[in-house]
Amino acid sequence: MTNAALPSSSDRAPLIRAAFWLEGLTIAWMLVEATVAIAAGVADHSLLLLTFGIDSLIELTSAGVLVWRLTVELRQGQAFSDDIERLASRIAGGLLFLLAAYVVVAAAWGLWTRHEAEFSTPGLVLSIAAIPIMYFLSKRKLTLAERLGSRALRADAFEGIACGWLSFAVVVGLVAQLIFADWWVDPVASLAIVYFLVKEGREAWEGDECCDDGCHDADESTP
Repeated sequence: MTNAALPSSSDRAPLIRAAFWLEGLTIAWMLVEATVAIAAGVADHSLLLLTFGIDSLIELTSAGVLVWRLTVELRQGQAFSDDIERLASRIAGGLLFLLAAYVVVAAAWGLWTRHEAEFSTPGLVLSIAAIPIMYFLSKRKLTLAERLGSRALRADAFEGIACGWLSFAVVVGLVAQLIFADWWVDPVASLAIVYFLVKEGREAWEGDECCDDGCHDADESTP
């Protein structure tokens, strides 16, 4: 991380407030997303929607971690926040690994049991709405992560990107269920994002420097 490129303490304050605002929006949306997706997943026996709902809970947890990280910096200053930054980044990375593991297990179980999910209109509406919302939140978080030099915020942004891709997978899976009624579409669609989750989880866990590999490049991964 190139400290010379980072803003001064006085310049960081409005950036941190902007990050707080984004995390607040994330928490509000994730509460809606988790509630609707899990309820629809249980009602329609959909592993894809359950995965979507659990992803929302992980994203909600990650947003809470970021609020904690930002609060520490505001109270104790940037110098102290370095250790908190590493810990928060690892927590976010661990959550990505947790989500990837759940997706693999749930998809494997669906393929093994030839589980057939029912079409869910609420799930389709929710997942379509989530794509532009997560794109906006993730893009803004990546911009702030670069300006603040925050690995943890960048990892949180990538969780949002993963949520956006999962939303797209849910849309494809539900539409395929409606049109083709193929039992394997639900678990296979869930597996589509595992590589991305593991890759970004490893980056967050190992603590790669936020801007050494270019935060702008990450924008290309947004859905």
